[in-house]
Amino acid sequence: MTSSSDRSLAVDAPAPKSYEIRTYGCQMNVHDSERLSGLLEEAGYVRAPDGSDGDADVVVFNTCAVRENADNRLYGNLGRLAPRKASRPGMQIAVGGCLAQKDRDTIVKKAPWVDVVFGTHNIGKLPVLLERARVQEEAQVEIAESLEAFPSTLPTRRESAYAAWVSISVGCNNTCTFCIVPALRGKEKDRRTGDILAEIEALVGEGVSEITLLGQNVNAYGSDIGDREAFSKLLRACGTVEGLERVRFTSPHPRDFTDDVIAAMAETPNVMPQLHMPLQSGSDTVLKAMRRSYRQERYLGIIEKVRASIPHAAITTDIIVGFPGETEEDFEQTLHAVREARFAQAFTFQYSKRPGTPAATMEDQIPKEVVQARYERLVALQEEISWEENKKQVGRTLELMVAEGEGRKDGATHRLSGRAPDNRLVHFTKPEQEVRPGDVVTVEITYAAPHHLLAEGAVLEVRRTRAGDAWEKRTAEKAAKPAGVMLGLPKVGAPDPVPTAVASGCGCD
Repeated sequence: MTSSSDRSLAVDAPAPKSYEIRTYGCQMNVHDSERLSGLLEEAGYVRAPDGSDGDADVVVFNTCAVRENADNRLYGNLGRLAPRKASRPGMQIAVGGCLAQKDRDTIVKKAPWVDVVFGTHNIGKLPVLLERARVQEEAQVEIAESLEAFPSTLPTRRESAYAAWVSISVGCNNTCTFCIVPALRGKEKDRRTGDILAEIEALVGEGVSEITLLGQNVNAYGSDIGDREAFSKLLRACGTVEGLERVRFTSPHPRDFTDDVIAAMAETPNVMPQLHMPLQSGSDTVLKAMRRSYRQERYLGIIEKVRASIPHAAITTDIIVGFPGETEEDFEQTLHAVREARFAQAFTFQYSKRPGTPAATMEDQIPKEVVQARYERLVALQEEISWEENKKQVGRTLELMVAEGEGRKDGATHRLSGRAPDNRLVHFTKPEQEVRPGDVVTVEITYAAPHHLLAEGAVLEVRRTRAGDAWEKRTAEKAAKPAGVMLGLPKVGAPDPVPTAVASGCGCD
């Protein structure tokens, strides 16, 4: 029997504090936010409900310093939270990520109501810094200059039950003139292969069936130990993990893309026929100014070799339009490279100055109206190519991994959505049999649009999977408690279907 004192303790016990995370930028930040969630939940916090919009005890901004006007966006959001914080005793605001690493004390000076500022190298300190700020009643600014511990050693709350990011390295050794990431995330630091495979095996044991290997320059993996074939060996090792159905990676750098990697992709069955490799420009002159260590011929040569070994590979890219000094002739070279490469999709964006980068002070900055006009021409060309390439998929029979939340019109159209092996998004007719995210269906493609495919006929086969079981279990658990981490990027395996945003690696790969 429960005593009256026990009942009193149960009633008087304080409710756990809630948290909300708002993430901006690349997949690195999205994965870091999964770790921040894990840290906070291990410290006793609970996720605020979806759509909280600042109505949480702790609001964390995981920032990006690469995107245009990133600082204005941050301070605007912080300003909107100021009155709410003033009216809610005990509420705390934390700012982390690349912009925090870059601006440091400036954040607290401009927004003195911020409680914690932490950098890219010490995300594991967030719970301690929040508690210190609460006890001392003053802002805590702690920016580590180098990595304190590899982030994958931290607790992680994965956003997907069936697909997961796995970091293999952090930092970058390149010196691209448009990119500030190496200054903020430091030199490349590789993770031990055994630790990577142990994490993958643990994830598969939990039901994950797709993993994406993640790094600023993923195929430079092994530079720490002087093994130029370390990345291809890692891909082959992933092929031996029982239960792991799909392996992807992002983003490689053309400089480090070697034939052994192509061979490993072609010969390892669970490595998917997909390659996202940033081009940035088709002009050798601009590539040199960008300090990219390859030229158009080298890039197109890699594409040719990949297609020879993996005929059905879908190749995507990143392109910058209007880099300082870019002439009409230079831009025409980019259009030529796009025509030759025939990308399934290109994530394009207009060059804009990034404070702290060499390109920001270069002469011959291109007028906005010229950049806009070139951008529109490039997008129109790529739209045409994407549609033509997608039309080649009509009539093919494909296995799709059913996705969660990727078909915004699925409810109205009575369809579901999934990803093909080459990562193309496919909307398919909802079968009578129950299908869960993480399950696999076989369909025939009947229609192609520039950014998606349709399978309008009946589903040919449904394969229930351990990944679907994991999704079902997580959904049941979430129904019993609030949930919601605000992420600024789509979930794993779901690049933005509109080719106007950077797809990976802050666009600096």
